[in-house]
Amino acid sequence: MSASLALPAPLTRSRAAGLPGRGLTLGVTLVWLGAIVVLPLTALTIRPWELGLGGFWRSVTDERVLASLYLSFGAALLASLINLPLGLAMAWAIVRLRFPGRAILDAAVDLPFALPTAVAGIALAAIFAPNGWLGAPLIALFGWKTAFTPTGVVIALAFVGLPFIVRTVEPVLRDMSRDAEEAAATLGATRGQTLLRVVLPALLPALLTGFALAFARAVGEYGSVIFIAGNLPMVSEIAPLLIVIRLEQFDYAGAAAIGLAMMLLSFVILLALNLLGRLLRRGSR
Repeated sequence: MSASLALPAPLTRSRAAGLPGRGLTLGVTLVWLGAIVVLPLTALTIRPWELGLGGFWRSVTDERVLASLYLSFGAALLASLINLPLGLAMAWAIVRLRFPGRAILDAAVDLPFALPTAVAGIALAAIFAPNGWLGAPLIALFGWKTAFTPTGVVIALAFVGLPFIVRTVEPVLRDMSRDAEEAAATLGATRGQTLLRVVLPALLPALLTGFALAFARAVGEYGSVIFIAGNLPMVSEIAPLLIVIRLEQFDYAGAAAIGLAMMLLSFVILLALNLLGRLLRRGSR
């Protein structure tokens, strides 16, 4: 074969390093990341130590702070777990089913993204209040009080976190080939067995990513929670609200100490989820 007909050499690492714009793109990325992520987090890390090691430890181990951290992280994890099957079912309905109103359902999924958090909180509080459309029947039939309790916090966090799971799973489900499902059906597998052994394992990395995004969103949620939580100290007071209270008291170091504790806990949980996601992706390959 003549040299003029030879195929181009594959793009090696050395050739990729010389692509036009690589240095500029990397430089802009690092500068922007440092300005909006690294610097604020560095300031947050430094500020609490104005209290000293003992003061910082007393601030983050205060009984009220621990209760708020437990509620924020516990409710975020529970809400994200509740959203896993709900988000999967909604993504499945949008992608695989055809029914009247499908486009409306698809658009409604994004409402928690579009609504201001305060508006969402007022709406949830009105619906789940003791005299609300859902709050009154729940109290009358089952004796369940949802608004102004930790249950209300979970409801609000599930509301804001659901779209993250739906929108993460939806494109993966849309691009998934149905050859494996058809092969499983040919081999005699029932529909339930196909879903559990073929479809669900392929969706696990996307589900875990959506779970992590929903959890990260829920931990720092403020506006939609304070209206339905009741904000009772040691009962339904979330950590972001306690940070705002410390700021209003001009206790900036104390507020930063709670923020640093939230950041470290979130980092550890998200790192574990990220490592688990990598293991699942390697297993699927």
